[in-house]
Amino acid sequence: MHNKHAKLQSLADEIISQNVCPELAQSATQLVMGDGNPDASIVLIGEAPGKNEDEQGLPFVGASGRFLDEMLAAAGLVRNDIYITNIVKYRPPNNRDPSPSEKQAFWPYLARQLEIIDPTVIVTLGRHSMEFFLPKAKIGQVHGHAVRKRVAFHDGKEHEWLIMPLYHPAAALYNGSMRQTLIDDFLGVTQLIDK
Repeated sequence: MHNKHAKLQSLADEIISQNVCPELAQSATQLVMGDGNPDASIVLIGEAPGKNEDEQGLPFVGASGRFLDEMLAAAGLVRNDIYITNIVKYRPPNNRDPSPSEKQAFWPYLARQLEIIDPTVIVTLGRHSMEFFLPKAKIGQVHGHAVRKRVAFHDGKEHEWLIMPLYHPAAALYNGSMRQTLIDDFLGVTQLIDK
């Protein structure tokens, strides 16, 4: 367990020393690496930190994060049962969407983060993180449906994971009917693990 903590910490140090996305790093308060249990069987991936995340150095601590906690609670889980991160680890200015080149720059680090944790299921939250695993998919059609996917990583090893695309929790903040969809989809994730 501690070994994974140490590996994740050295990965974070490397992002800083390699000066990944220097413009983003300059405008952000800090790197937001991830949070939760490095031995988790479920990893949730969002797109990029927002204002609250940037201030606290933790992912999903704003309004979306509160709804995410509700989703977890519905499944009988708390944050320490899962691991949560974003593709892009610095807050984009004014919460704009991360650009394709920013996502590309962080992708190898996300890949290594996933290798360290080695979850059973990867839950993508929203379109940005889904695109990396399921490039041609449309979220409206595939949300809540798990896909087995082989992903070739930097070390040339292929990893096979269950990818479960969900809408981003922020979607539920603007659209009440999405709340139930997200909760139902997330309950599907925990059923996969139980199998």
